Amino acid sequence: MKSFLLLLVLSVIAIAIAEEKYTTKYDNINIQEILNNKRLLKGYTNCLLEKGPCAPDAAELKRVLPDALQTNCSKCSEKQRTGAREILTHLINNEPEIWNELEEKYDPDGIYRGQYKELANKDGIPN
Repeated sequence: MKSFLLLLVLSVIAIAIAEEKYTTKYDNINIQEILNNKRLLKGYTNCLLEKGPCAPDAAELKRVLPDALQTNCSKCSEKQRTGAREILTHLINNEPEIWNELEEKYDPDGIYRGQYKELANKDGIPN
């Protein structure tokens, strides 16, 4: 009986830990293809800004983005962290209008900008 209870507790803990990460279902999308295609980029941007419909992967991003910002992407996979840096660098350096709109929606008080300033400097992102 004790071993069954221990197994049950360990299973619940394992499930709770697994739920602490974002899905990796969309980790293999081609980020560069999206960033280099104005039509695709606009679709994602419109989804995030609630100006248009969302593809499933964009809807997932929109769902987790506020939490990812608040938790410094603590639930992200390494591939998601790398992709986020790639996207941020591209938007800041090449799409300032889009970046400003996203920043206005998701960081109107500049809280995250201040928190991520040092990381941005390391990645060569002007701020």
